[in-house]
Amino acid sequence: MRLCTCVYKKILHRNDSNRILRRLMNWKSIIYSISFAALLTSCKSFKSASSGSNTSTAKKSKDPRFLGDINVTPGGVKYPSTAEPKRIEKKAKVTHVKPDVALTNFDIEKADWLQLKYAIVLDATVEKLTNLSLLQNIDKWWGTRYCMGGVTDRCIDCSAFTQIMLRDVYSTDIPRTAQEQYDQSTRIELEDLEEGDLVFFHTTGGDITHVGIYLFNNKFVHAATSTGVSVSDLNDTYWKPRYRGAGRVGKQ
Repeated sequence: MRLCTCVYKKILHRNDSNRILRRLMNWKSIIYSISFAALLTSCKSFKSASSGSNTSTAKKSKDPRFLGDINVTPGGVKYPSTAEPKRIEKKAKVTHVKPDVALTNFDIEKADWLQLKYAIVLDATVEKLTNLSLLQNIDKWWGTRYCMGGVTDRCIDCSAFTQIMLRDVYSTDIPRTAQEQYDQSTRIELEDLEEGDLVFFHTTGGDITHVGIYLFNNKFVHAATSTGVSVSDLNDTYWKPRYRGAGRVGKQ
């Protein structure tokens, strides 16, 4: 009887233990469920927070950037009021130039062929070459060969050419030699040269040995030893270092 009682108590004790264990297992399940639910909630919160931070970052990336007080935004540049460049409207300056009556009335269609020809030779505009008598006489003598003491259209020297040209074009008499023409002319500066003035050179020794007639645009006509009657430039590498001055005759 006592044995049965002990066995019965053990069974009851075992049943109580099992019941308590089952209850503990149920509580553990509940705790695990609550923990898992909390974990899921925290993950969702983290995800939303992460997406929110990305959105704010994206929004910030579209925010304007400031470079030297200049607001740079997509689609253009906006200047702040303190840095915006001022627009200055310049009024066109009107210059009243007195027209040259001779040039205004010049009809290029009626220009002489000599004007067209020597405009190219002298690198000048046709309107500036108004002295047809000068052009005709230059063309008459053009290419005549040089010879010392010559005074004809077969050959001529430099001082004979200037003497004949001033006589036939300007009705002015001058001496025969280059040195005499230099001595009897009025000295003028290079920048004051005008058509018909004499330009003097020395090619050998210290005396004046060569002379020509100034035309226009730094050009002069003369009887050269190498080319005969032709046009040269005062700035030519040969003539420039040999230039000795300019003189004016028959003009006031």
